[in-house]
Amino acid sequence: MWFKRKQGRNRRLHRHQVLDVKLRSDQVRASRVRLARISFLVLFGTVFGLYLLWKTGELALNTFVYENQDFAIELVDAQTDGNIAPEQLRRWTGVKVGANLIALDLAAVKRNLELVSVIESVSVERVLPHTLKIRVTERDPIAQVNVPRADTAGGICVSVYQLDADGVVIQPLDPRVCTVPLAEMNPQLPVIAGLNYFQLQPGRRLELPAVQAALRLVAAFRRSPLAGLVELRRVDVSGPRVMMATTGQGSEVTLSLEHVEQQLQRWQEIYNYGSQQQKTIAAADLAVANNVPVRWMTASAAPVVTPKTVKPLKLRRKNV
Repeated sequence: MWFKRKQGRNRRLHRHQVLDVKLRSDQVRASRVRLARISFLVLFGTVFGLYLLWKTGELALNTFVYENQDFAIELVDAQTDGNIAPEQLRRWTGVKVGANLIALDLAAVKRNLELVSVIESVSVERVLPHTLKIRVTERDPIAQVNVPRADTAGGICVSVYQLDADGVVIQPLDPRVCTVPLAEMNPQLPVIAGLNYFQLQPGRRLELPAVQAALRLVAAFRRSPLAGLVELRRVDVSGPRVMMATTGQGSEVTLSLEHVEQQLQRWQEIYNYGSQQQKTIAAADLAVANNVPVRWMTASAAPVVTPKTVKPLKLRRKNV
């Protein structure tokens, strides 16, 4: 009996402990649910508040800035250091008078202008409240490439591309969009011949070593005393590791692709020697290091050509 009563008391004690555990478990679960609800409400309120603040700011910007007529464009001040007409620059930008100056995408305006192969660099600036300021630097062509092609009548015509000192291909401008006639801008540029015409893409740089050497020759020739004595008309780069320069006086001078400045100086010395002997160079091979082979012709037999004044190269700005 004693054992049974004792066993009964233990069962009642055990049931009390189970109820106590269940009670504490329900309280913890309720606390967690309440905390989750509070966290959700706080998070939702924060997100909604930020969204409301963002939309309010966007509305305020549109009302007071991006759609504000006080910032409407009244003047597109476009200037260039070359020959493109300012009105043509304005058309290329795609900017309309009356558009909002603050909302204008300056990068897009700059990109539209730099797509024109004759343009080297562009600066675009907002001048509040009504002016868009554009400054353009044009490429300075020093040579040209004549590309023959068939015309609509079944004949042959020539398309002209120009190259600057870096070898960037320039598509000449329509004279109607220039402030001066095209013939006055680049009179009688030396012709680069013997290259692959399919590689000519306006705005792209020709990386061919022979073309780069020919352009170095043309640029150095323009700076040398020979420019006032001899007219450089053609540079053929079709030969292996050499180029052939042809002058208006009928001279043919072969040069290697390397050390162009030194070869040009030797050309000057040979020309001076021939002038003293009243002779003109018919052919010379400057690619030979020693004992340069020269063939002469009398000065009276050479065509009379008056070298034209060469426009000096523009000073190039270097990025710092």
